[in-house]
Amino acid sequence: MSFRILILTLTFVFISSCKDQPNEITEIIEVEEIPNVNSKSLNGTWELVSFYNYKDNVVVDSFDTSSNSRQLKMYTDSKVMWCKHKPADSSEWFGYGTYNFKDNTLTEVLDFGSAVMDNVISEKKQFKFELQLQPNQFQQIELDDDGNRIYSENYKRIE
Repeated sequence: MSFRILILTLTFVFISSCKDQPNEITEIIEVEEIPNVNSKSLNGTWELVSFYNYKDNVVVDSFDTSSNSRQLKMYTDSKVMWCKHKPADSSEWFGYGTYNFKDNTLTEVLDFGSAVMDNVISEKKQFKFELQLQPNQFQQIELDDDGNRIYSENYKRIE
């Protein structure tokens, strides 16, 4: 049951973020320089800017986020909170918990969230991703049970 909820949630995120674009792979985001940033730290505020879809661990499709929504993630030394704002959608999307990353693996353990996320959290609290971290951008990559890349959320640092 939890797997179905996760798939439904991910499907909703993908569908709500899609927009018509040419079938070409875009470059990862251009990021303005933010001085004095520790490249090994997630501390700060990040904005979701695009997604990648993978096949055989290679990017096969990419798309930018919709101008109708905005998703942010905020990290402190040990806490994470994310929220999504989509004016046309009456449901709320946010989650709060702890995180750590080691050896390019990001693990988030959510304590609570919006009503929609609380349903997901009741079935699955821990989320693991491959993490590719640069000073002002990162990719949070979802892996299947065999360790193959499925999709990524791509963020830029905004603070």
